[in-house]
Amino acid sequence: MKKIILSISILFAFKNIYAQSNLSIEKLWSLQRVSAMGISPDGKQVYYNVSTPNVAENKSANASFAINVDGGKATRHAPANIGEFDNAKLSPDGKKIIFSKEIAIEKIIAAEKYADLPKSNAYIFTDLNNRHWDTWEDGKYSHVFIADYANGVATNEIDLMPNTKFDCPQKPFGGDEDIAWTPDGKSVLYVCKKLSGTAYATSTNTDIYEYNLQTKATTNLTQGMMGYDVSPTFSTDGKSLAWLSMKTDGFESDKQDVIIMDWASKKIKNITAFYDETINAFLWANDSKKIFLEIPHKGTLQLFEYVLDAAAPSKKSKIKIIPTATNAMRQITNGQFDINALVGQSGNNLIVGRTDMNHASELYKVDISTGQMQQITHVNDAAYAQINMCDVQARITKATDGKDLFSWVVYPPNFDKNKKYPVLLYCQGGPQGSISQFYSFKWNFALMASQGYIIVVPNRRGCHGWGVQWNEAISKNWGGQAIDDYLSAFDDVAKENYVDKNRCGAIGASYGGYSVFMLAGLHKNRFKSFIAHDGLFDLRSWYGTTEEIFFANYDVGGPYWDDTKNESYTKHNPSNLVKNWNTPIMIVQGGKDYRVGIEQGLQAFQAAQLKGIKSKLLYLPDENHWVLRAQNAQVWQREFYSWLQETMQ
Repeated sequence: MKKIILSISILFAFKNIYAQSNLSIEKLWSLQRVSAMGISPDGKQVYYNVSTPNVAENKSANASFAINVDGGKATRHAPANIGEFDNAKLSPDGKKIIFSKEIAIEKIIAAEKYADLPKSNAYIFTDLNNRHWDTWEDGKYSHVFIADYANGVATNEIDLMPNTKFDCPQKPFGGDEDIAWTPDGKSVLYVCKKLSGTAYATSTNTDIYEYNLQTKATTNLTQGMMGYDVSPTFSTDGKSLAWLSMKTDGFESDKQDVIIMDWASKKIKNITAFYDETINAFLWANDSKKIFLEIPHKGTLQLFEYVLDAAAPSKKSKIKIIPTATNAMRQITNGQFDINALVGQSGNNLIVGRTDMNHASELYKVDISTGQMQQITHVNDAAYAQINMCDVQARITKATDGKDLFSWVVYPPNFDKNKKYPVLLYCQGGPQGSISQFYSFKWNFALMASQGYIIVVPNRRGCHGWGVQWNEAISKNWGGQAIDDYLSAFDDVAKENYVDKNRCGAIGASYGGYSVFMLAGLHKNRFKSFIAHDGLFDLRSWYGTTEEIFFANYDVGGPYWDDTKNESYTKHNPSNLVKNWNTPIMIVQGGKDYRVGIEQGLQAFQAAQLKGIKSKLLYLPDENHWVLRAQNAQVWQREFYSWLQETMQ
């Protein structure tokens, strides 16, 4: 009898060790983060990086691995070392190298201009583009260099952009995708917005330039194409060049298409002009006859292929773009997940990244013919085995204009429809972009739901995946139909018996923060709590302080002094609705956010305080529009949930 009792005790102890529990902040920050690096030349191995957060050290440790495309045991991988060069790429013959580095072009810091005032830290500007994202312009510009290369040493460096106030890679997020060798190694391609000052700040016109090593001549390959032109990539056979292109100068969220150039004739075609959706990314097939595409699709990101034989190049000028037949496109994957990276092809399989609202990114193998998927990496499987998963369901609501409005609804683990649950309405930033099956380490829906909340995630106007017209409907109408969409989606879920209508809140960042400020003024007591992170509070002062003027000009409709009838500065300006505020609000503001400046958060907090509204300001002096440091991120999450508990109980 004692043996039986002992055995049962051991059994329960063993079960408790591996018992599942809900996702917590600490568990979220114990998860490792997988990012693809590429595929081996023979197509048999995948290279990837694993980043492991170290909250105590306030940084992450990185390690590189290789694994067979069929899965199995991963081994440590040492990436090819080509020195201390930024964005470096070796020439096809391995004898030359291209890379980028910053060059001092102008004297903006006073101490550099006045030698007798070495302790001055003053900046002197006579034009715009004086700051961008989270840094001030210091007179240095990133240029592309070419050099001879041998035994890890570069010699005979040549600046391809001498004495110019231009950047390549693009600021602030460009990388080695902005630089490429031609297959014969005789030329270098680079992406650049060759504009300065105010012209730079008001334009999105990047172009792809070819620098010929022999003639030292530079040619603009995309002359006359007025929007973003980025990510130049040659086909495997070297006969064609592809890149991503937008049509409209100043519209950063324009439909993005894939352009193909026949390298010999320089004739081009737009292979996705016919398709009613933007293209996120592309990858050439090994046979150069197809291109794989990552495309937003009905609340997800899916894998498509395009067969090039279905279209012929334009016979007119090289900037003539023609639509192509729809039968060239085929959807490969379909499901409640995102394809978030296109890594490489191995035989009849494509290696991709995949994520969903319960799982961080892992690498998968996709059968190109059938769409069947096999997981290759299993970095976080052991952690997930001990975490309760959340049920994520699709829901369709009728919007106020009669159109179907799609939302993801995320339920707490072990959801019981006979109980009452608080609800959080999530407001997405952008304002354009995909609200899909992404996995965020900050705005993590599984973490929110695991604290007992139902999360409503509407694909409101402005979201990708529902056609170009749906995406463009938000521009110059920020406070209109998109806000109505939020309320329609929320009200639909709030009808359910399991919703506690006395415990509902709205949260969001950037345009999502703007949405929260708007809702605070017109929600008619639907919500008991708000959280706005780096939100746009007053569009007049925002227009006067944001750095990418092209965005404000296109999306808001221009400067506040040009058109007094512009509803962006009247009806759709959150600060004009403060008179209606009556609900607790938490405001988060990054000190180095130059996209949505510090004055926005401070104004909102001051307004709430002067109105006597319960409010909290979380100020992060070293963070930009995001929260990147581990300890700051945990402070953010702790304050986030403590605020909700304090105001929604």
